[in-house]
Amino acid sequence: MKEGNITKNLYQEWKDDIYLFNIGQQYASYRFLGNHFVKRNETVYVSFAVWAPHAKHVYLVGDFNDWTYERMTCLEETGIWLSLSEKAKSGDCYKYVIEDEQGNTIYKIDPFAKKFERPPKDASIVYDVAPKKWKDGLWQANKKRKDILEKPLNIYEIHAGSWKRHLDGTLYSFDDFKKYLVPYVKDMGYTHIEFMPLMEHPLEESWGYQVTGYYAVASIFGDLDAFRDFVEYAHQQGIGIIMDWVPGHFCRNAYALAYYDGTPTYEYSDEDRANNQGWGTLNFDLGKPQVQSFLISNALFWLDVCHVDGIRVDAVSNILYLDFDNLSWKPNKYGDNRNLEGIDFLKQLNTIIYRYYPTTLMIAEESTSFDGVTRPVYHGGLGFLFKWNMGWMNDTLAYIETDTYVRKDYYRLMTFSFMYMFHDQFILPLSHDEVVHGKNSMLGKIKGDRYKQFATLRLLQAYMIAHPGKKLNFMGYELGQFLEWRFYSQLEWIDLQRPFNQEYQYFIKTINHLYQSQKALYEVDTKSDGITVLDADNIDESIISFIRHGKQKRDFLIMIANFLPIERLTYRVGVPYEGQYEILLNTEAKEYGGTWTHTKSIYQTEKIPYQNQPYSFECVVPSLAALYIKPKRVYIKKEMKELTV
Repeated sequence: MKEGNITKNLYQEWKDDIYLFNIGQQYASYRFLGNHFVKRNETVYVSFAVWAPHAKHVYLVGDFNDWTYERMTCLEETGIWLSLSEKAKSGDCYKYVIEDEQGNTIYKIDPFAKKFERPPKDASIVYDVAPKKWKDGLWQANKKRKDILEKPLNIYEIHAGSWKRHLDGTLYSFDDFKKYLVPYVKDMGYTHIEFMPLMEHPLEESWGYQVTGYYAVASIFGDLDAFRDFVEYAHQQGIGIIMDWVPGHFCRNAYALAYYDGTPTYEYSDEDRANNQGWGTLNFDLGKPQVQSFLISNALFWLDVCHVDGIRVDAVSNILYLDFDNLSWKPNKYGDNRNLEGIDFLKQLNTIIYRYYPTTLMIAEESTSFDGVTRPVYHGGLGFLFKWNMGWMNDTLAYIETDTYVRKDYYRLMTFSFMYMFHDQFILPLSHDEVVHGKNSMLGKIKGDRYKQFATLRLLQAYMIAHPGKKLNFMGYELGQFLEWRFYSQLEWIDLQRPFNQEYQYFIKTINHLYQSQKALYEVDTKSDGITVLDADNIDESIISFIRHGKQKRDFLIMIANFLPIERLTYRVGVPYEGQYEILLNTEAKEYGGTWTHTKSIYQTEKIPYQNQPYSFECVVPSLAALYIKPKRVYIKKEMKELTV
């Protein structure tokens, strides 16, 4: 069969898919755009298909044709250009040459390529992602058995290039992450790994957020087959995988998506709206149907082909607002600053993802008070499952950074989150953004000697684990690393040889596993009946205490946090039931780097109402420390039975 006839046949096969692509409803466009192996009458061809609607001509060049111009066929008025090659084979490099209406030509990558040369080279590579017989069925089944809102979610955020490196400084590969990262994360008690963007990008200083190849993993770590094997292994070990994803803006390098066919293609036609000044990027035109097809297909690609468990959508505020980092913005048709196309896109994105993959963790990194981020689309919301609680993060870190002698003046920073902690379904993040650009490491933020620094870090983590909301910590936090994060070198693992660091790492491991074992800490995270606030007005002592509740009455836990370096010898705490209570965790225990070797571990209630509770007892609260106290033997009189827990 001649190539011209095959081209016509392929066009007929793809006609409906192309139509859907052009109206913004094609959600698997990676299955025909890009390069694919096509077999016809025992002959194997490679098809190359690209969307360039305003190009005058498009040419295919590559290893298989000695990089000579090979004119592609425009499929009628669809904007899709197609070429077939009998000589192309897996591993060959190629590019498209776009000729615009003025006759200018430029070499471009394939936006749907699934493999690229390692930067600074930039050619697309012929690569067939073969069907995989996945061996993660148990993990997938377990995801469906119980709502993630009622399960522990403790995320370890990493930058793949700087977690660990080989002794010679070379980067870890996906195979290395299988051997070292997954066992480490599992041992440390985290439930998920979140990668900063793994898509192909040219500049490591961008941390992956300026993407060029949306359908390929960064070649510095391996290829899609290696990545899928890594995901499979993580699932087999009970660890989920989340990926950062950047649908708001893209790298403006000339060889990539920028002005792809010589005109605004993926970006806005309005130059002010296209230009993202803060990041030096270009904003996607999220109202353009083909861009919607490109991006939603891309999200589904990572869920379908690679089995990732969640997508953290980066810079959602940049999508929601016209005036986000844009001094020249123009109001929408209603006269306000909402980006109506961006809002509609996010609703469409979440609707489609949950239609096909209902257990997906769709997470919004959104820094404003936009209403309804995690409200379902059918109730007028954006439809995300979780939102990063940036307000909690900013207030908490501002408080922790203050000197202890003036800390009581800032006490309300720590209690303000109680006013809105159930407005959305939150993840509490202590992320990479907080340990760069002169902000200091988490340890370095804290004033005082190393003893006080580590005591405060333990206190902070205990408070975070007990506070309603799922959890996220950036790599290095669990080491007590002193230096800021640096993308160009591995974490300061050598710090584990210094006083307090190893004990602190053991503390993080202990509290992470404790988090998974205590239903009260995760089972009712998004409703007000998950917490009873006991003491949130104790400005002078700077103590906060509350009770976390699970779904069953017997599942509850008391958290007391003392944010001053003053030991409280007779702190009275109110409890709901008569009986005995015991200390589950004392962050000042010697094994964690503190000074306490023993403490009264069992408390008997007194019939003294306190903090709106019918019973109470007195306990000692160490300085700069948190206590977790759980019921040991309590009596629920209403049901006239003893609960031993």
